[in-house]
Amino acid sequence: MAASNPTTLYIGLISGTSVDGVDCVLVDFSENTPKLVSTHFQPSPEDLRNEVLEVCAGAPLSLEQLGTLDIKIGHFFAAAVNELLAVSKTLPRDIAAIGSHGQTVWHKPNGAHPFSMQLGDANSIAYLTKIKTVADFRRMDVAAGGQGAPLAPLLHQDIFYCATTDRAVVNIGGISNITCLPASGNNLAFDTGPGNVLMDYWIGKHKHQRYDENGDWAMTGRTVPALLDRFLAEPYLKLPHPKSTGRELFNGDWLEKQLSDFSEIAPNDVQATLLEFTATTVACDIGLLMQPSALYVCGGGAHNTALMVSLAKKLTNCKVDSTAALGIHPDWVEAVAFAWLARERMLGREIDTAAFTGAVRPVALGGVYSA
Repeated sequence: MAASNPTTLYIGLISGTSVDGVDCVLVDFSENTPKLVSTHFQPSPEDLRNEVLEVCAGAPLSLEQLGTLDIKIGHFFAAAVNELLAVSKTLPRDIAAIGSHGQTVWHKPNGAHPFSMQLGDANSIAYLTKIKTVADFRRMDVAAGGQGAPLAPLLHQDIFYCATTDRAVVNIGGISNITCLPASGNNLAFDTGPGNVLMDYWIGKHKHQRYDENGDWAMTGRTVPALLDRFLAEPYLKLPHPKSTGRELFNGDWLEKQLSDFSEIAPNDVQATLLEFTATTVACDIGLLMQPSALYVCGGGAHNTALMVSLAKKLTNCKVDSTAALGIHPDWVEAVAFAWLARERMLGREIDTAAFTGAVRPVALGGVYSA
């Protein structure tokens, strides 16, 4: 593929909290709206996925093990990029830069020494792909007093905002985050709580499946009000925004603790209640802040039919659709966001994240690694 202006082509990479693989996108930014040129999903090898999940669950690592895992993830990401280049018939010299989110293994944005840690050695990615790589986006935001997350709303604001319509966007990955885009321009965003992470854990435990396709298993159960109330009592949900969360809080241990007094509940009823938990936290947070005329969903949750139906029931007078209606397939929005962030960094732009993460001033996000 020959590009008339190579500086408009960027690659975005992300592996989310589900750790199921890396989303890769080739994006053309020559127009006002980013154009998806090619996409590729590289599934995580089972041994690598399990290793990452163990670290996310708090398993201790030696420095040698940590360094090795960082390199392994970097090599995995680089292989995904090279496959994307092959399927799109694109040469490395045609790409301005890669934006690599990496793999989050720990997110601790509060306290005396806040940090957010993503693995996936950017030096390896740059060297093995022969493409300049921008990575480590979150830590500068944390250094500037921000939460380091969510960052995808920066893209939502740039391409989904409408001056005549009140819109909201929700990314439902492992964790859910909302972006409120009122026509007034008083935008804000934060993590509402769990997205798919608890449902994925529960169906993995009982059905040995990575996720509940279409919410089919949840639809065989019923919501248990007392259990839903227990979930909704989680203190994080009452915290003011800006705020962010992850597997450090919402994980299997958290769920098992909540279920300790509900051992008689059938597994499919737990799944139904978890789905309702995700829908309730998203809808309630949006309802407290605005009355959007449309909610656009991206991430894996956009494919969960039962979840989409539940959101539509809770948000009256609001059209619920996927971001495909706005021109970007819901599976690729977050990867596009990191291509966009790489472009902002290569253009030398400082980004104001105050309304989304709480950073005290605009900063340039990401470090640049030469090929």
